[in-house]
Amino acid sequence: MTATTSSDTATASRLADRRPPALGGFSAGVLAIEIRRVLRNRRTLMFILVMPAVFFLLFGLPSRGDKLDNGLPVTGWIMISLAVYAAMVATTSAGAAVATERALGWSRQLRLTPLRPAAYVATKVATAMVLGLLGVLVEFAVGVASGVRLPAHVWLESGLTAWIGSLVFAAFGLFVGYLAPAENVMQFMGPALAILAMLGGLFVPLDLLPDVMQQIAKFTPVYGVGQLARAPLTGTGVDWAAVGNVAAWTAFFGLGAARLFRRDTTRV
Repeated sequence: MTATTSSDTATASRLADRRPPALGGFSAGVLAIEIRRVLRNRRTLMFILVMPAVFFLLFGLPSRGDKLDNGLPVTGWIMISLAVYAAMVATTSAGAAVATERALGWSRQLRLTPLRPAAYVATKVATAMVLGLLGVLVEFAVGVASGVRLPAHVWLESGLTAWIGSLVFAAFGLFVGYLAPAENVMQFMGPALAILAMLGGLFVPLDLLPDVMQQIAKFTPVYGVGQLARAPLTGTGVDWAAVGNVAAWTAFFGLGAARLFRRDTTRV
């Protein structure tokens, strides 16, 4: 009886000494594993890195020699727009990957580990942002190799804005990933992103579209990021309507994803 009591006491003492993992389990090691896993997906890399670069070669190179009103090259406008598109596709795809993991039961497995749900979501967002940065850098590298020459501050400010602004699409990816079935999510995402990019003015300048389309564009989640990313090039300054657009859509998708996530984990 004494031995049993002593054993139980020792076991209880060991359990009491356990501490929850720092940051809920979020760590550089887990993040690195997640990034490596995503980078092994050749299909994902093709859409993130190859397609936007091909689009620039197809539509940007024929515009070499054309100038904006401020004398900077039109190819810079196209390159920045496609950098936003590359970041958008990258972050959305990474976020939407939760749909596949949910279908495979991975969410249930994670609930048995010390990894906190918030840390899991943070890892997904961080992975999406790393891929978004990679997409921007690749697009800019293609632009440099193709002869795009811009002032240093334009490269820095436009690149950072395209990357940071893609956070709205990381939230969008999570939102769709928790909302749509895994077998439909990627089929839905590709066409949806292309349509959003077109309506938001990434593929065609908005002033070339009918007035009705220009008004619709201002309410799309792509509009704000595109306007802000191109502002250092065009010299138009900060468009506060664009800032409000980005903030509103980020809040909408972020809160929607959080609500769907809580609903999903309560079922698990």
